[in-house]
Amino acid sequence: MKPNSQGMVELESFGVDQIRNFSIIAHVDHGKSTLADRLLELSQTITKRKDNKQVLDKLKVERDRGITVKAQSASMFYDFKGKRYLLNLIDTPGHMDFNFEVSRSLAACQGTLLLVDAAQGIQAQTVANFYLAYGQDITIIPVINKIDLPAAEPERVASQIEVAFEMPASDCLQISAKSNLNVDQILPRIIETTPPPSGDIQKPFKALLFDSWYDTYVGVICLMAVIDGSVKKGDRIVSAFSERRYEVMETGIMYPEQTPTSSLQAGQVGYFVLNMKALSESHVGDTFFDHKNIGTPMPGFVPAKPMVWAGIFPIDTADFEKLDHSIAKLTLSDSSVMVQKETSTALGQGWRLGFLGTLHMDVFRQRLEQEYDANIIITAPTVPYRIEYRDGTEKLIRNPTEFPDTDEINAKVKSVQEPMVRSTIIFPKEYLGEIMVLCGTRRGVQLEHTYLDENRVLLKYRLPLAEVVTDFHDELKGRSSGFASFDYEEDGYDDADLVKINILLNTKPVDALSVILHRSQAEAVGRDWVKRLKALLSRQLFEIVIQASVGSKVIAREGLSALRKNVTAKCYGGDVSRKMKLLNKQKEGKKRMKAIGGVEVSQEAFYDFMSKKT
Repeated sequence: MKPNSQGMVELESFGVDQIRNFSIIAHVDHGKSTLADRLLELSQTITKRKDNKQVLDKLKVERDRGITVKAQSASMFYDFKGKRYLLNLIDTPGHMDFNFEVSRSLAACQGTLLLVDAAQGIQAQTVANFYLAYGQDITIIPVINKIDLPAAEPERVASQIEVAFEMPASDCLQISAKSNLNVDQILPRIIETTPPPSGDIQKPFKALLFDSWYDTYVGVICLMAVIDGSVKKGDRIVSAFSERRYEVMETGIMYPEQTPTSSLQAGQVGYFVLNMKALSESHVGDTFFDHKNIGTPMPGFVPAKPMVWAGIFPIDTADFEKLDHSIAKLTLSDSSVMVQKETSTALGQGWRLGFLGTLHMDVFRQRLEQEYDANIIITAPTVPYRIEYRDGTEKLIRNPTEFPDTDEINAKVKSVQEPMVRSTIIFPKEYLGEIMVLCGTRRGVQLEHTYLDENRVLLKYRLPLAEVVTDFHDELKGRSSGFASFDYEEDGYDDADLVKINILLNTKPVDALSVILHRSQAEAVGRDWVKRLKALLSRQLFEIVIQASVGSKVIAREGLSALRKNVTAKCYGGDVSRKMKLLNKQKEGKKRMKAIGGVEVSQEAFYDFMSKKT
């Protein structure tokens, strides 16, 4: 559809029955973004070109990694059986860390395409995404992608879908998004099976905010699904959450870039420019009303809770102001990151940031380095622990430095608790033994053991989150030759025997290297860390003693011998007592130096230690 003379797209002619809102959900690398490209080409929203790859993946990190990090929407116009339809597509991330993006995208849809790779079959995130969609009671259309691959087994995958999700195998569409095979069957299926939105254009305006981002020129741009009524430039609307009133400066659709419209009506999905200055004003899940008709807000969403915390510090302390500005700008486009200022005696001023998972943390780090040219040290990821005191109070520990010492635990603490997760692991049956051993060594408890078909196994384990956020995923891929897929969801807190390991340099603790661990792992980790730190530290003119301790008990020790200057070089002959006098003087000087001199740990040594540890 072409814009009018004012550069706007007219949407008034589309009734609610001519609108379909749908999303694409799948495991990582099952072809969501490629399918989105083909659908945009099929509806002539974009032209067919060789460089049409990941059109909706707009961040550099998404293109570099080949993953979707942020849900993106696009509107399409499609003719079917003599009628023109407005289709709103939302492409969602596939990694478990970005489940919040998926759940809020599904809230704006009435249907979804569940995409499954014909070679890999059902994966862990496929299961998680299916239940997200099923829980929101929206139409699910199973689609088997990549059927032209040599290893493709679409019939086997269709039977897996039937067993796991109780959806008839005959309902599965078999396509190849890359070669455009059978893709033309998808949009007709969506129009025929997905119900139109249930809104009424005659009712007062009501809309659900499900995404927002920051624009340098116009401020916050809100992406909303209009439930009832209509809205145009100049209308005044009000937020149910903050009760703030806004004037609508512009409405539009993503076509696939921002394209202004004369208005937006019931059932349509589009963006709003409201002269909103800060992203903190736009609460995802908020309901907006006409300022004269404020009704009952929609249920909204459970806000995203950070699962992993890490410290971020500038390598050069002179870059603090620049990095502060960079983090503030980046969090404008990623509202799920929580930021707190913190100071470390070893690394200076920095921040403690909360992320949805380790991939989320790594993507944030990569965006800081790529988009803002930042040079940072990021500490080992930690999870939020909970301390219950005997007087009935509770405290959440996000930083190891806040963890109570042994005397306080014995005197005042009732219990120390760690977060748990319920995990789903899917893999070929020949790796069952290896993966059960891995989960057992990570203190896991088996909940379920199911065969999806004669070759693939689904295991459910309850695991401590702290065991998952370190190198569990790498170990899992290694032990399963890369075939295992993994997903998890939070599952409350359990009591645990946790201790804090302190790293001491000449009896002085280095706060940036403290970590909270289960007591059974403390000794092995302590020995490993002091060995690696010894290899990274530079020798000084006095001996350096590197120790790992739990409370007052030292569990590992390494020593770095002193550099020795040849003070007797200037003595030519003469009595031996002259040399001994110089050597004794040097010895006394080194004792005094050791007593008053601190050990210098270079930022590079910290960086090397942290990068090997995470």
